[in-house]
Amino acid sequence: MNVRIKFLGAAQSVTGSKYLLEIGDYKLMVDCGMFQGPKELRLRNWSKLPVEEETIDAVILTHAHIDHSGYLPRLVKNGFKGPIYCTEATEGLLKIMLLDAAKLQEEEAEFAKKKGYSKHSTPEPLFNTEDAEMVLQLLKTSPYDFTNQVNGFIHFSFSNAGHILGSSIVELYIKGELLQKKMVFSGDLGGYNQPLLESPAVIKDTDILLVESTYGGKAIDHSNFEENFANKINTALDRGGCLLIPSFAVGRTQLLLYYFQKFQSEGLIPKCPIYVDSPMAISTTNLYQQYPDYHTLLPDDFKGDGLFDYPTIHYYKSQESSVTINDLRTNAIIISASGMCTGGRILHHLYHRLQRRNDTVLFVGYQAYGTRGRRLVDGETSVRIFGIDVPVECHIDNLVGLSAHADMNDLHQWLSNFNEAPKMTFIVHGEVENSIALANYLRIDQGWDNVYIPNYLESFELFRGI
Repeated sequence: MNVRIKFLGAAQSVTGSKYLLEIGDYKLMVDCGMFQGPKELRLRNWSKLPVEEETIDAVILTHAHIDHSGYLPRLVKNGFKGPIYCTEATEGLLKIMLLDAAKLQEEEAEFAKKKGYSKHSTPEPLFNTEDAEMVLQLLKTSPYDFTNQVNGFIHFSFSNAGHILGSSIVELYIKGELLQKKMVFSGDLGGYNQPLLESPAVIKDTDILLVESTYGGKAIDHSNFEENFANKINTALDRGGCLLIPSFAVGRTQLLLYYFQKFQSEGLIPKCPIYVDSPMAISTTNLYQQYPDYHTLLPDDFKGDGLFDYPTIHYYKSQESSVTINDLRTNAIIISASGMCTGGRILHHLYHRLQRRNDTVLFVGYQAYGTRGRRLVDGETSVRIFGIDVPVECHIDNLVGLSAHADMNDLHQWLSNFNEAPKMTFIVHGEVENSIALANYLRIDQGWDNVYIPNYLESFELFRGI
């Protein structure tokens, strides 16, 4: 039995994670993400896959982020009918995130039709709500550290990746007639000793390794982080305006609430109102109570003055209540999605607040190349929102240290657990310079052979005649 891999995404980019394994005649996909960011990447979502979707037998998901799961409705739309394996908490998130992604696709297609900016007379969404609902019917869940039998010669288990709720490292075993081989997919790894989630699980051996490299060449200074964060909040509020934070609804918003509750209860920042203006973030926050085995919070964090029920925190779900936030001129913190300002309610807030000199926009996570968030962080003096060039008159700030991704030192620590170098290592999910930095570390500092940075759509033979 021969085994091949084809990189259908997250190859020299941080988006669109999709890896197609051909194990004899069996086709298994690990992750099935949408491309996000620059137009040249987003257009790949519309390209025909180099495999007939109905011939793919199964999918395994590392976690629920859209760049790892968001292509699933399109896959189903085009004929996939197999099982989709994920952790229990990932299923909970997918029920929120895929339906939201479908709604956005439908709204974007309708908007394009209304405004006439599509080259198609009747623009269609990449997928719709019905496609997303079909995905949910195919999910098969598993807890961490449980052996899942895919078929007679493939089994796997999920281990905690410490990235978001339910995120996992996949350990995949392929049993041939002569040998058994192991593959490890890191998924997206979190950092060590972070609030809310456990550190990534220790993996000691594998034949084939795929490891993410989002911060493969960047070390983040975590010293004095809380003091620095509190100072940025106070500086923004002292300007007499409001503080707007674009934040990912899954993981990042909950971490922000942890710090705001901590800072306010300790008197480090004023007890000003905090508005969470993201229906998805609110629904995600509720999942933490539903899946207690996937985080480090305690029952008291969900009641009284606990993390998600602190008196100054206000949750706004409706569009009507969201609009009223535009009238706030001073002494308020607003959290809204998306974290890279690519869509969602944050665009409405940016549209109003970028022109207010006393307001501050604080970025708290990685901003991918080509995104509106990256352009703002890089200092552009105007950005286009709703077809209008909006001048940037407010203060733009950036907080380092809150990312859900492992930084360079965390990646080195996680990789140091391997007893010996894998037969082949693939550096994925990173912009080119970060992937090169991690590859060079493994090749030069650790003496690992056969370290590759795959190209988009490149294939490799992993095993022959096992």
